[in-house]
Amino acid sequence: MFEKLRAKILSGGRLTRKEAVRLFETDDIFGLGRLAAEVARKKNGKKVFFIVNRHINPTNICVNRCKFCAFSRSKGEEGAYELTLYEMLSRLDTGMKPERGSSRASRAVSGHASPIPHHGFSEVHIVGGLHPDWPFGFYLNLIATIRKRYPKLNIKAFTAVEIDYFSRISGLSIKDVLIQLHNAGLQIMPGGGAEIFAEGVRNQVCPEKIPGLRWLEIMKIAHAVGIKTNATMLYGHVETYEDRVDHLLKLRDLQDKTGGFQAFIPLAYHPKNTEIGGHYSSGIDDLKTIAVSRLVLDNFDHIKAYWIMLGEKVSQVALLFGADDIDGTIVEEKITHSAGGLTQGVMTRDDLIALIRKAGKVPVERDGLYKELWRG
Repeated sequence: MFEKLRAKILSGGRLTRKEAVRLFETDDIFGLGRLAAEVARKKNGKKVFFIVNRHINPTNICVNRCKFCAFSRSKGEEGAYELTLYEMLSRLDTGMKPERGSSRASRAVSGHASPIPHHGFSEVHIVGGLHPDWPFGFYLNLIATIRKRYPKLNIKAFTAVEIDYFSRISGLSIKDVLIQLHNAGLQIMPGGGAEIFAEGVRNQVCPEKIPGLRWLEIMKIAHAVGIKTNATMLYGHVETYEDRVDHLLKLRDLQDKTGGFQAFIPLAYHPKNTEIGGHYSSGIDDLKTIAVSRLVLDNFDHIKAYWIMLGEKVSQVALLFGADDIDGTIVEEKITHSAGGLTQGVMTRDDLIALIRKAGKVPVERDGLYKELWRG
């Protein structure tokens, strides 16, 4: 099977729905991995990308209560929190060099400062709950303040689900919301909220969340206004292989139209403290999903092995199964850990470099837009 598919793929052919399902079903995981690794080498050589970044989750208070989510809380519920603008800026200031003479407080947002490539964040990643009281202006101010304080920092923020919510609470169209955020300094959107596009599965795991087609529509508009995005797929809960392939093909189709996706990140479901329950994905399923994603998404430059969900060692092996990005330092991640994440939640730059090198790959530090900052 693999020789025939290899010839097809390397000559520019595309996997069909049926072929992709067969790859998920195969027991020859090493044959699958070799083919995916060959495709990854053709795109990026031996390079594996990483980033020095920082996650900020502004609040876990959310009007949605998705069944797979262990992060969200209702207002007033035990464990609910909401960060102030000052608290969010303080988290950034711990890893960045402010302008000389400026205060580290939130009120000091003027001047020019740049991230230190090897000693400071080059990207901030912001996602959180859909807060019932915060107006759209709060989020605009957050982005504008970070942009003014750190003009060279890449800002990646707000899933398509959050953008849809901003549209509803502001009365603005999706396009106008995205234009205002882009003008304030938003450059990139994460790929969260995609989960699984199949309507039947989506109704089981996140019936309150926007439909898959709405997610795709918002990403299409984001690409049109100049915002690059990632894409994700949550797997390992109640979906089938057919559902996964359907998801991948919908992403491939939109990428054909817009070219706006930077990377695809398969997200392994974590079962603890969720309504769905179930089990963690297996390492074999994780590697299969990485490999099949690399083979189906021929128009995506990057497939990410998200170590915070896969764990350091499986992520390292995934670099031999088609992944070419391992994400970043992260520092403080709450969403996965609320659902039983097994990693420590932070890795240093040196940790990431060592992990990549021990996989026989070349570490490349990037910024949020995949500009190379350093190569090992």
